[in-house]
Amino acid sequence: MRTGVWLVGARGSVATTSVVGALALRAGLTGPTGCVIELPELRGPAWPSFADLVFGGHDVATTPLAKRAEALADAGVVPARLVAALGEELAAVDDDVRPAPAGGTQADRAAAVVADLAAFAERHRLDRVVVVNVSATEPAARPHPGHADPDALAAALVAGEEALPPSSLYAYAAFTAGCPYVDFTPSTGARLPALAALAARHALPYAGHDGKTGETLLKSVLAPMFAMRHLAVRSWSGTNLLGGGDGATLAEPDANAAKVASKQRVLGEILGYVPQGDTRIDYVEELGDFKTAWDLVTFAGFLGTAMRMEFTWHGCDSALAAPLVLDLARITAAAHAAGRHGPLVDLAFFFKDPLDPGDASAARPAPDAGVAAGRAPSHALGEQWARLTAFAAALHAEAGPSPAGGAG
Repeated sequence: MRTGVWLVGARGSVATTSVVGALALRAGLTGPTGCVIELPELRGPAWPSFADLVFGGHDVATTPLAKRAEALADAGVVPARLVAALGEELAAVDDDVRPAPAGGTQADRAAAVVADLAAFAERHRLDRVVVVNVSATEPAARPHPGHADPDALAAALVAGEEALPPSSLYAYAAFTAGCPYVDFTPSTGARLPALAALAARHALPYAGHDGKTGETLLKSVLAPMFAMRHLAVRSWSGTNLLGGGDGATLAEPDANAAKVASKQRVLGEILGYVPQGDTRIDYVEELGDFKTAWDLVTFAGFLGTAMRMEFTWHGCDSALAAPLVLDLARITAAAHAAGRHGPLVDLAFFFKDPLDPGDASAARPAPDAGVAAGRAPSHALGEQWARLTAFAAALHAEAGPSPAGGAG
């Protein structure tokens, strides 16, 4: 199943690391550590192989992909030996990276994206293209009447109104072009009624949003522990320090607020109440692509005895995110091939703020996908894992026996 992966933000750190990783896996130069769907419980014939993936994308940046990869190697994000070995392959991918459309109306820019997607699919004889947003975090979208209805939205765009934030304009273009869409950012993306209806009109799946790679991943494991042991969490405070392009973007207050809201939601939904405390995100340029989080949890046990827990998480954002980007592109392609459409609620395992059936009344999960229709996804990692494995099993059963050599 030849699958295009169109990366919005194709020359950013996450996208570049994803491309380097996929090319290295295809060449047998590395193993799939971090790729969740390469675990035995999830591996199977439904996923397109790494050899079947073809990369392209849009970006406002003009630095060649190989140069971005060299900079990431210098920063310790990707191995320099891989960048050196994959120079020709990176240059070939770079040939499929296009300037992000600018100027004209939003209808003009959406049409340019649609044309680029169609040309990409035709050029490489692709069975389908999955659009994955890994661009900078946006502020929350401003309300617009067109957000409620796809036809009203199309009319507003043609009239020259700036009705959509960039992530949503890409979702609009993806659905118009017949492409599934994944939002790995906390930006609005496809989470508008008009876009959900447009996806339903074209029978397309979509997934999101905000990839879960660090502090929130730990919250989704630890918060259920407190809840299941009937311990009362009094406060949960966290400070996140990060550099790189994402850190610089999150230094802007509105983008920071959107990210913090996504990170905090998990506690209230797992515990059933919101403890005291906040999550802070601070930009420290010197940290580059690495991030550190310190969390302090205070809780009470039997007879009100006060206790506390502290933890530190230090990780490389792009190295944590990239294998999940590859997973999500492959899963979403398989879901599209199997006729799934609407929000892929079973992919909550990958996201801080996952989609649920309320994001689109037209969503139709398959009856054998291990999901009760209309049931919102849990934020607890264990429950999310169970739903993901059931979903994968259903897709693999429909795809038939695994070909020789496996998914890689």
